[in-house]
Amino acid sequence: MAHSDTRARLRQVLERSAIQMPGVLDAIQARLAERLGFSGLYLSGAGLSASLGLPDVGLITLTELVERARLICQTSTLPLLVDADTGFGEAVNVERTVRLLEATGVAGMHMEDQELPKRCGHLSGKRLVATEVMVQKIRAAVAAREDRHFLLIARTDARAVEGFESAIRRAQAYLAAGADGIFPEALESAEEMARFAQAVPSLLVANMTEFGRSPLLDFSTLAGMGYRIVLYPVTLARLAWKAVEAGLRELKVHGHQRGLLPHMLTRQELYDLLGYRDYEERDRYYFAATPEMSQHSKE
Repeated sequence: MAHSDTRARLRQVLERSAIQMPGVLDAIQARLAERLGFSGLYLSGAGLSASLGLPDVGLITLTELVERARLICQTSTLPLLVDADTGFGEAVNVERTVRLLEATGVAGMHMEDQELPKRCGHLSGKRLVATEVMVQKIRAAVAAREDRHFLLIARTDARAVEGFESAIRRAQAYLAAGADGIFPEALESAEEMARFAQAVPSLLVANMTEFGRSPLLDFSTLAGMGYRIVLYPVTLARLAWKAVEAGLRELKVHGHQRGLLPHMLTRQELYDLLGYRDYEERDRYYFAATPEMSQHSKE
């Protein structure tokens, strides 16, 4: 399916319903999410940073983000939303960020109004750029995109820095500048999330990250409030890394992995995810082809 078709399909879905977007960091996670019936995927900046052994303080590069996004898009047909942090620079840098991410096939991106060095949205010490600076970045993003279906979502971290009302004012300014939707980060209660949705009726994103400032609300509750995209940015990675820790401990203590087998994908389950049989069939066909067949195909 062409990238534009995937993006258009996502917009159509969002017009009539809400979707869950689990954060994925590799091809296997993306394929598992697709197999289990999810409608979209998310690439988290915090997750990507952690997978590189780095804290979420603006250290990853645009090149690293683009490469990871490309690998996921090559693997799955699901639309992928990408965390573009602060846009990787000023307005002219945002132009390049949009063009490179759009070229990978991602369905859209969100960009936040923090200063560099940025912070994880649920930590203290954040600083914001002026509203006018973020508006300039949004205008640059809108001007740079070639596919009108490519989603441009503005994230505001104002709740923890300037207060709830400021988050609303900033969100309204970002929509006026051309953002397709708003991602209010680190709202602190279900009441705040409902009030924000009432004050800023638009394509809204809810971040259900664990151990943060926001309550972990049910998907149906958030959809009822008016949120259209619900993110689970590091859920799968946290589960996977905790399982790795348990596996390493088992190997160290017991000297074998026999007790871990029930918790593993089997060889066949992994091969099914990788499409191993398809590769085998194509390989047999190529080797079975006679010189006459090859000559006929050239003609």
